[in-house]
Amino acid sequence: MIKIQLVDDEPNILSALRRLLRPQGWEIHAYYTLESALGGLLEHEYAVIISDYQMPTADGVTYLQFAKQRQPHAIRLVLSAYGDRNSMIQAINQAEVYRYLSKPWDDYEVVAAIQSAIDLFQLSQENRRLREQNDHQKALIKAREEELLRLEAENPGSSRVKRDADGSVLIGTDH
Repeated sequence: MIKIQLVDDEPNILSALRRLLRPQGWEIHAYYTLESALGGLLEHEYAVIISDYQMPTADGVTYLQFAKQRQPHAIRLVLSAYGDRNSMIQAINQAEVYRYLSKPWDDYEVVAAIQSAIDLFQLSQENRRLREQNDHQKALIKAREEELLRLEAENPGSSRVKRDADGSVLIGTDH
């Protein structure tokens, strides 16, 4: 199941986001303190992490930078009532934020942005899986090639197969 972490110091914002996202079927973990959100990062693997930009103990970018270190594959978004250009640039550059959402938000825009982030997360997961599978296949091929070279060194000519015109294997040397 897709897990989403919401971090905002305003409980009413968290409640509104939970209501908005509940019909999507995603597992939502909402935290109103950074300390509890940090605990959530240790307990759960998130596809998407959404943090408010300004909170009492630290800014959202600092939190998202930590989240990036802890869960580098999670897609990070910032939610903020303060949409100045410098804060957006800082969020993008320092925490590799995927999207910057403004308060108040448009419900459709928030759901679409989160769905897009989830799609990106799932695509990245599939790419990692395929890369690992490819690396495994390459290792198997290399091991087989090394074994073939070893056998050929022990028994010269044993790795060469003689075939006739239709591709059938020829047994013996008189053909």
